Amino acid sequence: MAEDPPLAVDIDGTLSREDRSIDSRVMDVLREWDAPVVIATGKALPYPIALCQFVGVEECVVAENGGVAYVDDELVYFGDRRAADQVAAEFEDAGHDLGWGDADLTNRWRETELAVRRDRPLDVLSEIAERHGLHVVDTGFAYHVKSDGMSKGDALPAVAERLGVDVAEFAAVGDSANDVELFETVGESYAVGNADEHAKAAAGEVLAETYGDGFLAAVERIRSPQ
Repeated sequence: MAEDPPLAVDIDGTLSREDRSIDSRVMDVLREWDAPVVIATGKALPYPIALCQFVGVEECVVAENGGVAYVDDELVYFGDRRAADQVAAEFEDAGHDLGWGDADLTNRWRETELAVRRDRPLDVLSEIAERHGLHVVDTGFAYHVKSDGMSKGDALPAVAERLGVDVAEFAAVGDSANDVELFETVGESYAVGNADEHAKAAAGEVLAETYGDGFLAAVERIRSPQ
C-alpha cells in the first residue's frame, strides 16, 4: 500500500509564489509522491498537463474548475462552453472586453467555461451569466463563468473511480473559493494561509504558512498527522 494518500492540489496560490511563478521546491515533492497526484485547477487544460510533464508525474488533471478532466488517456467533460460564449458576446456588446488582449491566451484553449479579468464589472457579468443559466465564481485570479454543478469537487469522483481509488482517501490542498467543493469531497483538506475566507471555512485545517510554503506545510501534516 502506498505510504502517501492520493493528492489533489491547486496551482495558483498553492504551488506558486505570490507572483504566480511555481515554487520550485514543490516539484520534487509532487514527483516523489507515493500515490496518484491530481492537479486540480481553474486553468485551461494545457496548463496542468504541461505542469505534470515538467514535474515528471502522470498526466492526471481536473481543469477549468471541474469543467474537464484528463485521466488514463481519457477526456471527461462536465461543462458546456456554448452558453459561456454567449455570455462573452453579450458582455462585449455591453462595452466590456474580457481583459486578456487580442490573443486571449487565458481563454484560447478553454473548452467549458469563460474567464474574465477581475477589474471588469462583476455586476454586469453576473447579470448576463444568470440570464444564460450560468454563475460567476471569483477565484481571486479571475472571474470564471461556468455551469451550475460544475466544480472540482464534482469532477474528482470521476477521476478517482478511473484511478481505482475511493475519493474519500484523497487529501486536498488549495486556496480559493473554487476549492470549496473539492474540500467537501475529500477525506482531508488544507487551506494555505493566503486562502480566501470561503476556502478557509471549508478546509479541515487552515495553515499559517502561505503559497508554496503552505503546500509544504500541508505535506508535513498529511505525512505526519497529529
